[in-house]
Order: sequence, then structure tokens, then C-alpha cells
Amino acid sequence: MHNFIFLPGASGSTAFWQPVMQALPSHLQKSVVAYPSFGGYPDHAEVQSFIDLQHYVLQKIQQPSVIVAQSMGGIFAVQAALQKPDLVQALVLVATSGGIDLSAFAVADWREDYQLNFAVPDWFVTHHSDVSTQLEQVQCPVLLLWGDADPISPVAVGEYLQQKLSKAELVVIQYGQHDLANVYADQVSKLILDFLAKIQ
Repeated sequence: MHNFIFLPGASGSTAFWQPVMQALPSHLQKSVVAYPSFGGYPDHAEVQSFIDLQHYVLQKIQQPSVIVAQSMGGIFAVQAALQKPDLVQALVLVATSGGIDLSAFAVADWREDYQLNFAVPDWFVTHHSDVSTQLEQVQCPVLLLWGDADPISPVAVGEYLQQKLSKAELVVIQYGQHDLANVYADQVSKLILDFLAKIQ
């Protein structure tokens, strides 16, 4: 497993993943997907809805890859595992909903602050997805990384995903908040390498 595709969270910040990418061995192929209309990246004529964006992201997966996803990116990662199981070798989901309905969990509502702080399309903030019934179809190994101090995606969400995903391992990082993959990049990169070593 030498090809890694990194998916940002809702900010669309491709810089978010740079510390982890740099901490991983240099011989590994690593790329990060930029989302049109997010993170300062230009609009794209074919991306006019959340489903369009999902299709755009999945088109980037053209060879066997490990998908590493932050927050919103986890929705695309799970869809990739469902729609391209022959190409998705493993998932690393960090502080994500994974596309499930979070109304049953005590999560902080991030949408209003998010709209104030980031210039993003309205269709993104209004979109809600729920793939709970499909999670059992994900057959690849999954590493779930959560922080125990994350109000946006609390550990209970990671525990739920672990129950639903047949080959999932959950690791909780002490003091980790929603940006744990960026703040604890060395720890996260080691956990990813340990996980891949076990499943190869």
C-alpha cells in the first residue's frame, strides 16, 4: 500500500494534512484533493451540489489507494469504499460523521459559525446525508481516529462507526480536538503506519 489520498474537512484546507503527509515516509505516494469552491480554490462548472462534489472527489481515485479523511471528507471516503471497493484498500477516518445522521449524538452545531468563518456554497451547509444502513457493506479495513475533547464529533460517534463497520479499529487520542490530525501529526502518522502494517 503505497498510494495515499488525503481528503480535507469542510474548510477545504489542503494545508491541514501537510504535517501528516510530511511525517509519513517519503517513498509513499501522497496527494491531497482540493475541493472546488472551498479553501480558496476556484469554482468548477460541474460542481454545483454536494453530490457533484462527491462525484468530483471519487473521480480522483484511479488506482489502489488508502483514503485518509478529515471530518466532512469522511463522507466521501465512505462513499469511495462503497462505490470503488476494488480501489480502496483501507480507510483512515478522523473525527468524521462518515455520513451518518448525528441527531442522536450530543454534538456541537458547527454550521452557523462555519458559514461566518468560511466562504462556502450554501448547498454544502444545507446538505445532510445518512449512510448508516450501508456501513456494513464497507469491506476494507478502517482506522478510526478520534479525540476525547472534540465537541464537533465526540468519541460516541467513533464508537458507533466502530460497531457498524465490520473491520474497524478505534483509537482515541487524549486531549485531541477536531483538529487532532494536524496538531498531533506525528502520533497520527505513526498510528496510520502501525495500522497498515497489521493489515498488509
